[in-house]
Amino acid sequence: MVMLSAAAKKLALQRNSSTQSMQQAGFTLIELMIVVAIIGILAAIAYPSYQSYVERTNRADMMVEMQQIASRIESNKINYKRYDRIPLSSVLSGTPATDGSVSFPSSGTGLYTVIVGTGTWGETSWTTSTVTLGGRDWIIRAIPVADQRMANDGSLTLDSQGIECRFIGTTKKCGNGEK
Repeated sequence: MVMLSAAAKKLALQRNSSTQSMQQAGFTLIELMIVVAIIGILAAIAYPSYQSYVERTNRADMMVEMQQIASRIESNKINYKRYDRIPLSSVLSGTPATDGSVSFPSSGTGLYTVIVGTGTWGETSWTTSTVTLGGRDWIIRAIPVADQRMANDGSLTLDSQGIECRFIGTTKKCGNGEK
């Protein structure tokens, strides 16, 4: 029979306990795969919701900008005495292109092209303002830029009477809560 000294017994216990702790440390491959699967499922649910939230936020930002343009039109009417004398450069954010349009947002990637005009959009009575506002029955129209995030979101309008509309294909939704 072999007699172990106290120091040898202590060393044997330390080795035994360190072997056990090494076996218990970490996760198994199955546990890691379950965690990865759960994260994947959560991401698959959350990402489309996040994208929808970003689109609603961009649409709301565009509507706020359209309200600010309308406010600038009305405040400039006091200075110029008539709507058809108001220069577009004084009401639109950024420098208008030769066709009278501006990009929104003015910095970064443009999501909408903003135009101001008079008449009914898509009909012969429509006139796009290029230098000055066309008249008192103006309409601000925001058209999504192709191949950008808002491309399938539909165009937005705000008219001189304060009516906000959203056009998706042939569907027109106007007023509060439906946009």
